[in-house]
Amino acid sequence: VQLQASGGGLVEAGGSVRLSCAASGSISSINYGAWYRQAPGKARELVAGITIDGRTNYADSVKGRFTIDRDNAKKTVYLQMNSLKPEDTAVYYCRSLSLGNIYWGQGTLVTVSS
Repeated sequence: VQLQASGGGLVEAGGSVRLSCAASGSISSINYGAWYRQAPGKARELVAGITIDGRTNYADSVKGRFTIDRDNAKKTVYLQMNSLKPEDTAVYYCRSLSLGNIYWGQGTLVTVSS
């Protein structure tokens, strides 16, 4: 099973980025998908999560700016990030829980310039 994260890059403050996390291999579905991030010198933190039936949860720091959604047919989880701030700069990792197994993507760097 592999999770392929994509969509990171350099963006100006106030801009938007959409991240994708596609699962492949022997995985029937993503029961719970989530995005984490790790800024330099900081611990990895949960940004947003989504259950298979679409319930979501967000870190307080991103509520109202970020939206997580999913396409079950494509086994893909997305993170739409709007109104980006320099403090959102981090490596973003996707994580999935499927049939009790946890999988991590390789991470994609998002850099927000001021």
